[in-house]
Amino acid sequence: MPKQDVDLAELWPQTLHALEHEGALLVVAGKDGKANPMTIGWGTIGNIWGRRVFVVLVRPSRFTYGLMEEAGDFTVNVLPAERAGDANLCGTRSGRDCDKLRECGLTAAPSRRVRSPILEEAIIHYECRVVFRNDVTPDVLAPEIRSRCYPGGDFHRIYFGEVLSVYAEPDARQRASGP
Repeated sequence: MPKQDVDLAELWPQTLHALEHEGALLVVAGKDGKANPMTIGWGTIGNIWGRRVFVVLVRPSRFTYGLMEEAGDFTVNVLPAERAGDANLCGTRSGRDCDKLRECGLTAAPSRRVRSPILEEAIIHYECRVVFRNDVTPDVLAPEIRSRCYPGGDFHRIYFGEVLSVYAEPDARQRASGP
């Protein structure tokens, strides 16, 4: 089924639900072109510097971190509700140790505007070009967030991706697990 362009905010309720529950898949390809999906539960969209952005967080200890530093772009992909187990696997296994695409039966497909691929089986896609990155600053982070989210001190790098393209399956609203 051909995917259709949508407005950045049109399917945000479904994307936010995925982030809060099973997770969305951040996909990035390193210099070797090999794609790696990583489940993310934290992210947001907005308007910064007059650009629409998708903000994602990646810890330096993650395999994806090195790929993000190499690539300069990424995609965020929302799987249909029936693929929640794949999101779980991609959030609990490392690309250092396995080929998560193969293990989940997911297919990396060319994106429309960035080098990193989308996942063919996903129902919503955001293609993003990194325009800024910055590290979480522990000393200015609210103490309750610091103690709850960073007990081991593995603070995230925050990536601001200018959204270059958003598209989805025509029935994405019905196939997503949320609103």
